[in-house]
Parts: sequence; structure tokens; C-alpha cells
Amino acid sequence: MTQDSLQSGRPLVVIPAWNEEATIGGVLDEVASNLDGWSVLVVSDGSTDGTAELVRSRGVPVLELPYNLGVGGAMRAGFNYAHRFHFTHVLQLDADGQHDPGEVRGMVEAMGSTGADIVIGSRFAGRGAYAVRGPRKWAMKLLSTVLSRICRTELTDTTSGFKLCGPSAVRLFAVQYPAEYLGDTVEAIVLAARSGLVIRQTPVHMRERAGGAPSHSPIKAAVFLGRAVLALGIALTRPATLSATNERDLP
Repeated sequence: MTQDSLQSGRPLVVIPAWNEEATIGGVLDEVASNLDGWSVLVVSDGSTDGTAELVRSRGVPVLELPYNLGVGGAMRAGFNYAHRFHFTHVLQLDADGQHDPGEVRGMVEAMGSTGADIVIGSRFAGRGAYAVRGPRKWAMKLLSTVLSRICRTELTDTTSGFKLCGPSAVRLFAVQYPAEYLGDTVEAIVLAARSGLVIRQTPVHMRERAGGAPSHSPIKAAVFLGRAVLALGIALTRPATLSATNERDLP
């Protein structure tokens, strides 16, 4: 699969955004420059600033959630939209400018060459100098080790929000997608693997935030560690309840 061959399908970029008025315009400009032929949906996740108005002024569809649900809730709405309007692929892209749309070509090529249903853009697979330390690093290492075994492939960045999902993943996530903390990453990966989907990763360069404040501090890192372990435990106790290829389970 190549960038061009994907155009025979209906690819959609879903951008969850919570108060990203300062950055969303630049992100939309980059998407337009790099992803010709892709449709775009911004999910304003209970934003109280001008995020939705700015997106709408550019002629881009926006779903406005009445209150903040988190990335999982926003992406659940995005996958539902994608399924309802018959999009075949969904690219999850952050609204803060960290994800480079120019990296998507490599993700598309990885999906084609490996036959993957989900391709994760990994910050720790050999490109760039992105680094984490302390409890956050320990949590990410634990998650990567466990989820690599579950998915039977090396996954170095299981909390990455830069993901490309193919048709089977879109169908699955349109029906059930975890909305809890880290559900959009950890629990979604477990759900996909237990539903028979193939998950792979490809290296990407991750940039600094274009605006806003990153949520890094020793206390927040320790909280992240505890929540990550809890999220993993919850994910592992939930059985797979839906086959990704069972069309009868879909609305």
C-alpha cells in the first residue's frame, strides 16, 4: 500500500482537540499540505476557547462534545463518524503540533508492507531524540513489554496517539472503543489484539508542542505510572467480546 493507493479508499484524519485554539490552525495547514485527498474531522472535546469556531471558519467539519471526555471519548466519536460516513481508514493526529503529517506516508507504507490493521507511530523506534525519564519512563517500559507479548510484535511506544487504522480496525472501534484514561492507547491495543487484528509500529519523529503547556512534573509522572498500571490491569481483565470481521455486530 502506498499513499496513492490509499486514495482509492476513503481516508479520514481525526483530530481530538481540547482548547487548542493556538495550534489547531497550523495543524490544519500542515494536513492540507501533506495529505491531499484526505478528509478531516476535528472533535472539539468540550473546548471552552475558540477551537471550534476557528476550525469551522476554515470549512473543516467539527464535532463539538458538550464537555471534556478525554482523548478516548473524542476518538470514540471520531470512529463512529468514520463508520457512519463510510470512511475506510482513520488517522489519529494530535492538535498540539507534535505529530508531523509528513510522517504519514511512512505509516501508510508500513501498513501495506506488513499487512497491519493498525500502525503506531513510535517515538522510540530509532528516529529522533524524544526522551522520557523517571516514573513515566518506567511505566512506558512496562506497558511496552507486556503489550509486545500480547501483540506478538515489538511495540516501543504503546502510549503514542499517532496511529493509522485500517478498515477492520475502523469497524471494530466504531462499535467499541475504550474511553477511560489511557483507554485510547493501552486498552485499545489489547482490544484490537484480542479481536485478531495485526498491530505494527514504524518510527516517527515527534516534535515539541507548538503551544500550550506539557503535563510533565515529578508528581504527574508518578500519577501517570499508577494510572498506567491500573489501565493495563483493567484491559487484561476484559475479554474480547467482538470479532473485528463480524459484520453482523455492526450498526
